[in-house]
Amino acid sequence: MNASRIVTAREKGMIRCLHCGTVWQDAAEDARCDRCRARLNSRKPGSLSRTWALLVTAGILYFPANLLPVMITQSLLKTQEDTILSGIIYFWITGDYALAAIIFIASFVVPLFKLGALAFMAIAVQRGSDLARAERTRLWRIVEFVGRWSMLDIFVITLTVALVRFQTLAVITAGPGALAFCAVVVLTMLASMQFDPRLIWDATDSNGEQHA
Repeated sequence: MNASRIVTAREKGMIRCLHCGTVWQDAAEDARCDRCRARLNSRKPGSLSRTWALLVTAGILYFPANLLPVMITQSLLKTQEDTILSGIIYFWITGDYALAAIIFIASFVVPLFKLGALAFMAIAVQRGSDLARAERTRLWRIVEFVGRWSMLDIFVITLTVALVRFQTLAVITAGPGALAFCAVVVLTMLASMQFDPRLIWDATDSNGEQHA
């Protein structure tokens, strides 16, 4: 046996229960965990299909989230609708550069990064690519870390609704863009949870070694 050969838990017939953490030897796929009775799977069933379904839906909603109004201001004189972009422009021209930058990063950069990173990893897994697997694993960890702060995006939308062009005796309500944006945040979080990073190491490298 090649000294550099890595023997994986999957090759040894070991499956870790994703619910209680117990590791079972010679366990069959879809068997029941004797400890918690959950189904045992060496990989998340349907991981890629669920990830793609969530990503595509989030990608579609990303456009109305940024094009439709996130805030509707109704006063005695007029009704005004503001999008995320108009809010950023408003804070920028009024001198609130830090707040404008926060809204831009949270509303544009972070969602696009999560969508792009997850799509890149899913495509690489589908193609069976064995290039930069360690880097892709680190990228997934970054997406997971960013996902912990995803609710900041929703907070920013709430802040925008509360601050942008607030008028006396005005009624401010969230617009359809806010709902679409919240859906994008939740869907990208779920997509990250559904993606199984172990699939990155399932590709066969040029030496014919299988990693899991």
